[in-house]
Amino acid sequence: MGANFCGEFEPLRGRVNPGDEDAFPDLRHDWERKMGDAGWIGVGWPQKYGGRGASLEDLVGFNEEYAAHGGPGRAGHIGETLFAPTLIAYGREDQKQKYLPGIKSGTEFWCQGYSEPNAGSDLSNIKTKARLAGGQWVIDGQKIWTSLAMDADYIFVIARAEEGSKGRNGLVFLLVKLDQPGIQIRPIKQMSGTAEFNEVFFDGARCEQGDILGGVGDGWKIAMALLGFERGASTLGQQMTFANEFKQIVELAKKNGMANDPLIRNRLAKSYAGLKIMRFSALRMLSGAEAGEMSPAAYTSKIFWATWHRDLGELAMDVMGPAAEILDGGNYDGLQKLFLFSRSDTIYAGTNQIQRN
Repeated sequence: MGANFCGEFEPLRGRVNPGDEDAFPDLRHDWERKMGDAGWIGVGWPQKYGGRGASLEDLVGFNEEYAAHGGPGRAGHIGETLFAPTLIAYGREDQKQKYLPGIKSGTEFWCQGYSEPNAGSDLSNIKTKARLAGGQWVIDGQKIWTSLAMDADYIFVIARAEEGSKGRNGLVFLLVKLDQPGIQIRPIKQMSGTAEFNEVFFDGARCEQGDILGGVGDGWKIAMALLGFERGASTLGQQMTFANEFKQIVELAKKNGMANDPLIRNRLAKSYAGLKIMRFSALRMLSGAEAGEMSPAAYTSKIFWATWHRDLGELAMDVMGPAAEILDGGNYDGLQKLFLFSRSDTIYAGTNQIQRN
């Protein structure tokens, strides 16, 4: 794997993870196509859909090795590991034949239309509406914090299709092409200077009547199943990325003398222990995630890693010392970006408070 990060793809080594995902968009898409050509997309999918039918154990091993060798954040992550398993589980055969090949080849990219300005962790409060007209779904509303929408081809959208319905009732799960009249994408520039999140506005946007997973009223069930797949084997790859960040902090502490501070050494030791606990927690969670179920372990695991990673960002700043507050050449360095983005870990994908509810 590491041999591929020479020459053309060398700038991607260890890059474009959360907080850095708007970097090298064209090169990231080239990397996805290379992954697709080599058969490394959809490794866990059934063989009838172009996958390898890999076991959960093999998926864990693949994701850990990918991250350990500095594999970049995946531009196709949302399509491959969130949408595709949901489509395989709930979609019609014609839908699978239409959408899976583009994901498998690394040529078509998806984003997630869930959160709204007043419906984040309280996802059932969504206001985006969809209505049938002339054999098409017509969509009006707004989504926010939509990762990588600026580079995506499609978006799966949860919308309210039954007038007067509330909460989890009357929702639909629609498959929508982004490049069309009636859709506007606005990047959200963050304090770190990056803009991987977006607002997506729908003003009469359309998709075909058949571009729905399940039926009217099934939107919530399918949306929750997708979140179960999200907390799958790729979680172990995420943790390997965390381990790489931790290693960088330890090396800096040794270099600048902060490792001699007993309080810093104690925090480093606790952080290392947290990495080990996190892995066991994730492995326990996977027994439910493989079936698309949100087991209690999925919630506790998310609380643990989100809190741990937020604390790692604070530890990184303390190890950097005064240099942490200096913007060198107008750009934040890797550890500064880690600190700034990790503040969101306990918020996205359900806040810590919601996870406990």
